[in-house]
Amino acid sequence: MRRPTPVVPAEGQESVWDYPRPPALDVVERHVIVASGDVVLADARRAIRVLETSHPPTFYVHRDDLRLEHFAAGAGSSFCEWKGTAAYLDLIDPRRVPSVAWWYPEPSAPFAALRDHVAFYPQLVDCTVDGEPVQPQPGRFYGGWVTSDVVGPFKGEPGSNGW
Repeated sequence: MRRPTPVVPAEGQESVWDYPRPPALDVVERHVIVASGDVVLADARRAIRVLETSHPPTFYVHRDDLRLEHFAAGAGSSFCEWKGTAAYLDLIDPRRVPSVAWWYPEPSAPFAALRDHVAFYPQLVDCTVDGEPVQPQPGRFYGGWVTSDVVGPFKGEPGSNGW
């Protein structure tokens, strides 16, 4: 399958087709809020974005910025060829949502900065970056955060299985 035609970014935007593979880490001082209804689950002024070709950024916030009383260890794990073995967190309050977030207890050496950082699926909770509501990356598996400052097309959209 051919590589899709990237959208040309406007001023102040990034194309996910300019992101590297393997992924890169980008520490940003942006205001990230994760909530479930009226309950704020995470409030961070600094995050790590994971930037990977064809994917919108995934934002990771430090565990110190989470209200940990709202979470419990989730079932199962998954493996990323770049970052290592991920563990999951379930949201337990104000509503039960399994595998709402993930983290890497022992990330691979190139991604050691992700230790003690947690990423959320914006399909399952409400996420904002600098006050802008996040749209989830298309597809059931992906955890990218789509905001107005990134353009695609994005992996996960219909027809993207072969990229």
